[in-house]
Amino acid sequence: IALVVFSPLFLLISAGIKLTSSGPILFRQKRLGKNGVEFTFFKFRSMYIANDAQIHRQYIKNLIGGGTNSAGGIYKIQNDPRVTPFGHFLRVSSLDELPQFINVLTGKMSLVGPRPPIPYEFDVYKLWHRRRVLEVKPGITGVWQVHGRSRTTFDEMVRMDLRYVRERSLWYDLKILLKTPFAVISREGAY
Repeated sequence: IALVVFSPLFLLISAGIKLTSSGPILFRQKRLGKNGVEFTFFKFRSMYIANDAQIHRQYIKNLIGGGTNSAGGIYKIQNDPRVTPFGHFLRVSSLDELPQFINVLTGKMSLVGPRPPIPYEFDVYKLWHRRRVLEVKPGITGVWQVHGRSRTTFDEMVRMDLRYVRERSLWYDLKILLKTPFAVISREGAY
């Protein structure tokens, strides 16, 4: 139902991406789901296609190791030169996340859960970080997205995710789903 409801928006966003930069409309990336199983993760493309992935690898390594200020964002580098102007709009509005409904429909993700990590990110996790990925399906939204987003440290985000893993329930998911639109509208912690 969500894909049908959002299809006009998908078309507008697709046109915006095509009109403002060359390359594919969708960004595809290998991510890790429940039990560490790899799957193809979808987002609307927000970056130029000829960007240096090594920048992100180094950022993640420093972030998890504690060598990066959390004010730069957990998953998104603040003022990232690899992001297109239209892509910046998609990111701060969280519209780049809409194609993840495809991942939900295919059973790889749920609506609520921890964000799915990139395999190289998981490789540098501390042992206690790994539980956030292994025990539940990843989600489009979660505790971190409605309580702090990119203003938190990586360890704080993991603690929030582990709390979700311990306390998850239909009621908890519903509370997170109801808070998500307000977090998106406020754009607090969004880059």
